[in-house]
Amino acid sequence: MKWFSVLIAGLVLIMSGCSSMGGKDKEWAPPPMAVPLQPSIQQEVQIARASQLLLRSDITEEQRAELHLQRGVYYDSLGLRELARYDFNQSLSINPAQAEIFNLLGVYFTQIGQYDAAYEAFDSTLELDPGNQYAERNRAIALYYGDRIDLALDDMTKHYEDDPSDPFSAMWLYIIEMKSDQQDALAKLEQRYAKRDQQWGWALVAMMLNKISNDEVILDIASGAKDNVMLAQRLTETYFYMAKRYQLAGEYNEAVSLYKLSLSFNVYEYVEHRYAFLELGRIFSEVRAERQEQLKEESEKE
Repeated sequence: MKWFSVLIAGLVLIMSGCSSMGGKDKEWAPPPMAVPLQPSIQQEVQIARASQLLLRSDITEEQRAELHLQRGVYYDSLGLRELARYDFNQSLSINPAQAEIFNLLGVYFTQIGQYDAAYEAFDSTLELDPGNQYAERNRAIALYYGDRIDLALDDMTKHYEDDPSDPFSAMWLYIIEMKSDQQDALAKLEQRYAKRDQQWGWALVAMMLNKISNDEVILDIASGAKDNVMLAQRLTETYFYMAKRYQLAGEYNEAVSLYKLSLSFNVYEYVEHRYAFLELGRIFSEVRAERQEQLKEESEKE
């Protein structure tokens, strides 16, 4: 597509005009962007089709459960969380043995900070499907956000050991380990990175380790993205983990800006998009608590 080629060329020009930020990192103005994803005709047609079929009285209960699941997945992909959750619950009321739905609900509960409900949902997924890798990782992340670090570390360590070639497992294990021992976490991530394969996600690990600059990561994405959808997906992931790196370093202004960029592409089904909202709320709470502590100390000095 010509417009996509122009977009990629524009990214290269933007990156070539970057100004130094300090160290190996650089910033760009404006930041590299993809066209935000919009509802597709297929999504709208499938939602309308499922809605029409659900009005029929001659479908079986099994078909009704499947239609609620399908419509819920489409709603979820459009960011319509409450409508999706309604459909998922309707599907479960007919057929409770659906591991996929419990996993989706677990991610939803994590996103809104209802951690106990998230743990129960992921436990249900793993009871129904013990080998579900997504639920294993998602439960570890929920435990991390719920400040149950020891349990999160156990879950994520097992998940990483099941597939050491997965860069995202390596990165989340590092993020969780950072809660306990930052230097040890960094050393372990270096060891995992040394065993990397050719998956593009290892570039994000290299960025987390400050082995490559922000510019280099973005250029790698720009050169490898086949279309705007892939570009939006990879930028959603990249800006999230870039923001997490700044957040771990205590650089909240940069982290907030990058989390907002991660949200801007409308890649609703990616956990990085979902958890960017959660991270923004946590940063706000941390900054507010620090500010209140400062005001308290200032008042005591007066």
